[in-house]
Amino acid sequence: MKNIRFKYQTIEFGEEDIHIRTLKDTQQFSDTKNIAKNLGISSATWPIFGVIWPSAEVLAKYIQDYDFKNKRILEVGCGIGLSSLILNKLDADITATDYHPEAESFLDINTELNNDDEIPFVRVDWNKIYSEKLGKFDLIIGSDLLYERDHVELLSSFINAHTKDKCTVILANPNRGHQAKFNKEMENYGFTLNSFKPEDLDFLDEPYKGKIFEFKRG
Repeated sequence: MKNIRFKYQTIEFGEEDIHIRTLKDTQQFSDTKNIAKNLGISSATWPIFGVIWPSAEVLAKYIQDYDFKNKRILEVGCGIGLSSLILNKLDADITATDYHPEAESFLDINTELNNDDEIPFVRVDWNKIYSEKLGKFDLIIGSDLLYERDHVELLSSFINAHTKDKCTVILANPNRGHQAKFNKEMENYGFTLNSFKPEDLDFLDEPYKGKIFEFKRG
């Protein structure tokens, strides 16, 4: 990757530290072989995967204390994969997915930075609802995923296809306009919703306007 600047940081999770290499900022771009362009990813949206957004931190901090024992977990739209990295550090059964062509290489580098085992990764397109490589999960997690109108139907269908009959979905999302429609779609798939404001957010630089949305079925 040419002419890309990076940022290195450490995020504390109790007694665990997660070391991360991200893009320096959202002005970085490199697509010399037009791989992202051919996937429909513009130069403006290319860097979005490569930085840590507030909802990603909120989800990671919440999920570290969640009861994930004996659960097969999937992170959708992982981006840098902060939640996947801390879950992997805690020996959870985590698989990461994203559409961006560089997400896997960043995840691999960050896993190496933390001296942890490789995290299984599958690049997925929500338009292709079911992936045989993934199968079904007990717990699906994600953050800030509803920033496009068509994500409502695409994401809910994808989640439904990859969840077991008894399952939980945990999403940390900012205050976006598509959330209510997404909640309705999930209800149609048999999920019940509990949403709440996360607590103890002193680690964020600015107040968090979003919520954690916990969907359960079965």
